[in-house]
Amino acid sequence: MTLGAGIIKTLLPKCFFASGLNCGVRKYRPDVGLLVSDVPAVAVAVYTQNTCAGEHIQYCKSLLPSEGIQALITNSGQANTAVGPVGAQDNLAMAQAVANGLNIGVDQVLTASTGVIGQRIDIEKVVNVVPHLIEAQSTTADTFATAIMTTDLVPKSATTVVQLSGGDVRITGVAKGSGMIHPNMATMLGYLLTDLKVETSVAKTMLSDVTNTSFNMISVDGEPSTNDTVFMLANGKSGVGLQNDEDYQVFLQALRDVATVLAKSIARDGEGATKLIEVRLKGAPTQELADKWARSLTVSPLIKTAIHGRDPNWGRIVGRLGGEQVPAEAFKKLDLAVQELHLINQGQIQNLDLEKLRNALKQDEILIEVDLKLGQAGTVAWGCDLSSKYVQINAEYTS
Repeated sequence: MTLGAGIIKTLLPKCFFASGLNCGVRKYRPDVGLLVSDVPAVAVAVYTQNTCAGEHIQYCKSLLPSEGIQALITNSGQANTAVGPVGAQDNLAMAQAVANGLNIGVDQVLTASTGVIGQRIDIEKVVNVVPHLIEAQSTTADTFATAIMTTDLVPKSATTVVQLSGGDVRITGVAKGSGMIHPNMATMLGYLLTDLKVETSVAKTMLSDVTNTSFNMISVDGEPSTNDTVFMLANGKSGVGLQNDEDYQVFLQALRDVATVLAKSIARDGEGATKLIEVRLKGAPTQELADKWARSLTVSPLIKTAIHGRDPNWGRIVGRLGGEQVPAEAFKKLDLAVQELHLINQGQIQNLDLEKLRNALKQDEILIEVDLKLGQAGTVAWGCDLSSKYVQINAEYTS
């Protein structure tokens, strides 16, 4: 798999094109991005569960799933959320500008917005840059990945080629997110593009499956955004489809791998973050509880600040699990390790030198492993540490 971070060019699947330009909302970097497929593509999406959803959410829900999408425009800097009826008008105007420029129907254009909640799209600036976006299309994702950023420090993209029985297909993913990340499907936007031939119903099932084990398992600050959306577009231009169950499983795993890389990149790039936290939890009685309990450890301010300060206060982990109503019997047989240093085994505290743990917490990636021994369900969740920089960024976000 090839990862893109503004240095490596991230290739798009066949007949997909992308661009990103500055329309004037931001001072310097690109702030509007456009994705285009030469031919109508199957398109599906999953959305935020936040009831105060951005205007693009209802618009895209009215169009998807679809077999006829050819473009997706994203503006950054202004969320177009909670702005009243004018928000829907601005969103439609943005889509119409793309439709006019590409000579396609407006119902073939998807939209997405990210930025400050309560701010309208500067629609005149966005509309004026659309012709230039169309002219600037390229076969790599890099300018688009930069254009959709808000407080992100780095663009996030990945691509891989999958070998199926009928030939090769490419999957390319792009995402943005740094703060307000706690998806329930941050601000988080994800785009998964492929040249696979696939039916809409199959794509919808795949996207739901993949999202549940990747984007839905990250948290930076426990704040579900109003605008979270993950799109999947498949234009079939490889000429290769899923001929059997093995093809399905191979492609699904590759799609999951790309989504997981992007999800971890979002967690790693959390506002003010210096460390990526990975929680591997097993032995839960149900998958729902496994997901809930694992994510609770990535959300806890006490755990996140301890990791940031390299404080070997592992008691905060068991305290949080208890607060999440993990049954008392689990603590009698619990296994707990941090950075592969065993702290509790079969419910018994281990005689570990805490300085050894403190030194282990100097690493950039922190692993927490929990075995509850209550059942067979398990999961992996990701988050980041919590620093004073996070407070500074969010205290000054609109200033």
